Amino acid sequence: MAKAIMLQGTGSDVGKTVLVAGLCRAARKRGLQVRPFKPQNMSNNAAVADIPGDKLGGEIGRAQWLQAIACGVAPSIHMNPVLLKPQTDIGAQVVVQGKVSGEARARDYQALKGRLMDAVLDSWAKVGDGADLVIVEGAGSPAEINLRNRDIANMGFATRANVPVILVGDIDRGGVIASIAGTHLILPEEDRRMIVGYLINKFRGDVSLFDDGIKAIETFTGWRCFGVVPWLKAAARLPSEDSVVLERLASGEKRALKVAVPMLSRIANFDDLDPLKAEPQVEVVFVPPGQHLPEDAGLVIIPGSKSTIGDLLRFRENGWDRDLAAHRKRGGHVVGICGGFQMLGHVVRDPDGIEGSVTETTGLGLLDVETVMEPEKTVRNVSARSVQFDLPLEGYEIHLGRTTGPDTLRPSAVINGVDDGAISADGKVSGTYLHGLFSADAFRAKFLENLGVKGGGVDYRAEVERALDEVAAELETHLDCDAIFGLAR
Repeated sequence: MAKAIMLQGTGSDVGKTVLVAGLCRAARKRGLQVRPFKPQNMSNNAAVADIPGDKLGGEIGRAQWLQAIACGVAPSIHMNPVLLKPQTDIGAQVVVQGKVSGEARARDYQALKGRLMDAVLDSWAKVGDGADLVIVEGAGSPAEINLRNRDIANMGFATRANVPVILVGDIDRGGVIASIAGTHLILPEEDRRMIVGYLINKFRGDVSLFDDGIKAIETFTGWRCFGVVPWLKAAARLPSEDSVVLERLASGEKRALKVAVPMLSRIANFDDLDPLKAEPQVEVVFVPPGQHLPEDAGLVIIPGSKSTIGDLLRFRENGWDRDLAAHRKRGGHVVGICGGFQMLGHVVRDPDGIEGSVTETTGLGLLDVETVMEPEKTVRNVSARSVQFDLPLEGYEIHLGRTTGPDTLRPSAVINGVDDGAISADGKVSGTYLHGLFSADAFRAKFLENLGVKGGGVDYRAEVERALDEVAAELETHLDCDAIFGLAR
């Protein structure tokens, strides 16, 4: 079995995902065969991992997909055996080893965790096969001791698998000394023994100013410090997993094309927009609820959703339907991806109540199509071709439902030999089930040219690789990586 080390945080969004990706890349550059692992993830940003012998793939968090890229290996369902995809404020779809296991309300899910540990440990035994090192990412914080009894994400896993833990504190949000010392204070002794030290993340300025902070933490906890990581600029060029990141994005400098993206309540796979964000002439603006879609946007993209009908109802509550109609009257373009594509039709039906209690709602009516939700989920990596520009595409599908209607006679793509999506008669509104289409550089350049914007010649996949290399180099500089890798067991 491979050796392992685990990063757990003092809270959510402390930067564990990027740190694990960077450490994976650093270990790979040292010549190690390394793999990522996250026992439990909660995200509607999912990726598809191929399953040998299965024509369909399985779902994992896109964070583990990115970490697999950092390792230079293909993503596996065993890298993230339990994925929770929130559908409501109190309930989520439960994906186990890549396949939908069912749905659970938050309280019911706690009772399921004991049984899910078996799947976690089964995947754990498989993910390290042939590897020298596995770097594990926790979820949330081990300090949530009210959830410790059936925990599978943090100390519950670490103690069962006997994996040493490094605690990550986020100094950017303030209170990092208290968060680390407080975690030490409230953890039971069995869990405290698993922690071999800590690191500070997202530091700005002169690191020496925190020397007394390191001494204070050592006094309170006895834990060693593995280093202080500065704010990693390269991390902004990596795909983001959590929608909380969108809330912090502000409009940048004025560019040739503004792309408006409504922040749906159950937004999914919003990293579809990352390649456009990398283009120097494109400004991508995420529009939060309560704000209007900007009138100077040349393109509106409605992204994927884990709850199409629910988000469509909220779309109207925000007045975005009126904004979108005005955008169309101004000659603006619209693209819908997956759930966004479904919203663009005349109606969305859910006769089996798969998404919730509302079984039918009127769509936005910009495409002459309608969608019926169906129980079987399509999850697969695909090769495709743009019909409009006759260019190759690669991506993946994760969706429920089937969309039909006259506008599908003008498909936006051909996926594995089958027509996909729809385009309006004037060519300015299109929809597709294909996630990742903007990652295709030639297609993206032609798509932007069609909107009157010159693409910047960005090689998006190479840009992600360069960003991972830069993050790894920063971690090698600011962390004691020899000690971190040496403590793996």
